[in-house]
Amino acid sequence: MVKPTFKRIYFEKDIVNYKLGKYLLDKYSDIPKTEIKSHNNIEELRKYENKDFGKLKQYLIIGTRKTHKYVENHKISDFLVPFSSSGCYAMCMYCYLVCNYNKCSYLRVFVNTQEILDRLIKFSNNSDKELVFEIGSNSDLLLENLVTDSLKDNIEYFLNNTTKGKLTFPTKFNLIEPLLNLSDKKRVIPRMSLNPNRIIQKVEFGTSSLNERLDAINNLVEHKYKPYILIAPVIITDSFEKDYLSLIQDMKSKLSSKAQKKITFEIIFMTYSFIHRKINEEAFPNAINLYSNDLMTSRGIGKYHYRNDIKDKCKNYLLGLIKENFKDCTIKYIV
Repeated sequence: MVKPTFKRIYFEKDIVNYKLGKYLLDKYSDIPKTEIKSHNNIEELRKYENKDFGKLKQYLIIGTRKTHKYVENHKISDFLVPFSSSGCYAMCMYCYLVCNYNKCSYLRVFVNTQEILDRLIKFSNNSDKELVFEIGSNSDLLLENLVTDSLKDNIEYFLNNTTKGKLTFPTKFNLIEPLLNLSDKKRVIPRMSLNPNRIIQKVEFGTSSLNERLDAINNLVEHKYKPYILIAPVIITDSFEKDYLSLIQDMKSKLSSKAQKKITFEIIFMTYSFIHRKINEEAFPNAINLYSNDLMTSRGIGKYHYRNDIKDKCKNYLLGLIKENFKDCTIKYIV
């Protein structure tokens, strides 16, 4: 994975009042910049067409986070927490963050991390029980760290200023170095997202390979972590059984015996949308068509999910593979 190369930076004026803002302006001093009023409404980027989706990934947006509302969650975490970034410069064709391609597609970094963390620490300290906070629902924090170099410091600040509360986040990258020497690894739950290598190559553009991700899991385990494995999103194609058999076989052969003990799985089937279809048709005309009229049905306006009968069949197949190969595993949920 190489360092990102941005063609332009859009920034809010007040980022100069923050340490991270000054750092980023200095780090990218040679990149053209445009001052904006709000990272939520960059008028010239809204004029881009679907076919220009990839170009938006070449821009870095720097601002301050104004929204701090925590959303209750009932899967891995207790709350989804708005954190230090939103969006990403990888290009997964199904990404749920692409709710509006010319707003959510590019990487937005928020420099008021002290405020974000202090709110989280206060919330955690005021709770009568230990909570798990999902801090990576809006971005891939390991990828963001290539830009900000701040992930380790942010996590350590949380760990050092509250005695309870855990942090968790998913990733598709093997960039785990910032995590290897944290002070309290029992309170940090990295979750590695996996898919068959064919899906990664043809759908998850710009992410780490399957082998790199499996190596990262082994490395995390060696450094006393208990990482979760997130098989997501499960994508149903004509080669579904072959693809996911190959994934389980790769996991069985390449994960260390230590990593294979008591694996915790999350499994999420893909949902899709009309917006995804239009962007992908125009931005990636030669790529896989993830929409299937035969496999999918509508769910709300412009949203699609797999038909229940097809999804149930694929669920049973995948669960059978997992239970056969990882007998001591825990499956947190499958949706």
